[in-house]
Amino acid sequence: MVEEVRLHPSDLIAPLFVQDGDGPPHPVESMPGVARLGLDDLVEEARALARLGIRGIALFPVTPARLKDPSGSEALNPDALVLRAVRRLRAEVPSLVLFTDIALDPYTTHGHDGVLDASGTDVDNDATVEVLARMAVLHARAGVDFVAPSDMMDGRVGAIREALDDAGHSHAGILAYSAKFASAFYGPFRDAVGSAQAAGTRALDKRTYQLNPANRREALADALLDEAEGADALMVKPAGPYLDVLHALRSQTRQPLAAYQVSGEYAQIHAAARLGWLALRPARDESLLAIKRAGADWILTYFAKEMARDLAADPTLSRPNIPFQE
Repeated sequence: MVEEVRLHPSDLIAPLFVQDGDGPPHPVESMPGVARLGLDDLVEEARALARLGIRGIALFPVTPARLKDPSGSEALNPDALVLRAVRRLRAEVPSLVLFTDIALDPYTTHGHDGVLDASGTDVDNDATVEVLARMAVLHARAGVDFVAPSDMMDGRVGAIREALDDAGHSHAGILAYSAKFASAFYGPFRDAVGSAQAAGTRALDKRTYQLNPANRREALADALLDEAEGADALMVKPAGPYLDVLHALRSQTRQPLAAYQVSGEYAQIHAAARLGWLALRPARDESLLAIKRAGADWILTYFAKEMARDLAADPTLSRPNIPFQE
């Protein structure tokens, strides 16, 4: 009766990796239970998630190496894999809210989120923003509900909003990765989408455009700039190591607030459980509860399906099943 925070399947957004072709799912070794899905399997997974009460999915394409180049030109292909996936899902699972990633790292040979400058050592902010705005229009035209720029370029939210409105897609929302930190927790995700292979390392240095983990005030300022530029929802990424940022931002905005429990957070819970150092389900539940308690309206998590399944199996389960003893 006095419990303050409860988890519900509608709090969760499931990130899904989509690959080309009709082959079987391809497991991501560093993310137990996660696989790259072909279009047919993606549609079936989306249907299963919808039946469990999950309202949204976020799509991340796995781009074949032959389609990558330094400028990420495949991102502007109107028949790109992610757009074909959106069109299938829009037609076959219309109840789901669809989010798509707006960044160039799945498409570039160097693995960065944008176009490199003339020196080849840093990302060209303005040139990247121009590409991202065109990319967002393609995604809105395909039928997404929210474009989600994850690149952390300055001014990209305003440019995307203007481009969407000019193209007649004022209905398309923007979920801005507003406080995205240069984190060590992204490695398994880069394995999943293949950007680690493109860059030759899972620890690609993106500190010139992602946030310094030491800087909370800068993160809040960036997030509020995104809101001023027209973002419909804001995100903190990663979630667990930055609950203080999430909580502080909750007090400064009335927009919907998302947090991304990233691949490294997911992988470390699985790894500790596999070694017998943690109980998987209580650790999973506690981690998600903490994110919601800190202020998230939406939680992007690779635990989404199993968490929703557990909630569906036991409608009274509204909080982590945490034992009282150590």
